[in-house]
Amino acid sequence: MTAPASDGAPTREEIARLLLDAGAVRFGEFTLTSGAKSDVYIDVKKAWTDPRRLSVLARGLAAHAGAEERLAGMELGAVPLVVAVALELGRPYAVLRKAPKEHGTRQAFEGEIPTGSRVLVIEDVTTTGGSTVRSVEIVRAAGGLVDRALAVTDRGEGATERLAGIGVRLETLVTLSELRGLRR
Repeated sequence: MTAPASDGAPTREEIARLLLDAGAVRFGEFTLTSGAKSDVYIDVKKAWTDPRRLSVLARGLAAHAGAEERLAGMELGAVPLVVAVALELGRPYAVLRKAPKEHGTRQAFEGEIPTGSRVLVIEDVTTTGGSTVRSVEIVRAAGGLVDRALAVTDRGEGATERLAGIGVRLETLVTLSELRGLRR
């Protein structure tokens, strides 16, 4: 694993190399969640399952966190990232469910989202932005305010525009085109 040059925030290239070195970016023929075909598959879980790599990703994401009071992320891919960033920044977080529990309280999330609290939504990978839109909807339905989402990587297939349509700015640590550019 290539470590960042310092203990500070890793550069975009360092994040890209970390993902490539972890095997989180694979080239071939794949079917994405959306059903679309692609010649590249990005699985950030391959990187966050290593604590050293997770620490680097957390520092990168934390460096882009603004003044939001809370963090939130959708199960499964964003959860370790949200927890690691929360530990890095000392901020509370919520884990968003893809579907509300069908028992007990039937909550759409775990944690607290106080009415009027500013929340940063964190993602592992964005493509069309569908899951990020769902995350924003859950946070807003709970009374939280979201105007920004932060992803480790964006495939550049419409997420930025889709999120802008609901008043959310997408920021990323690295893009698919940057990953392609560093492919070995």
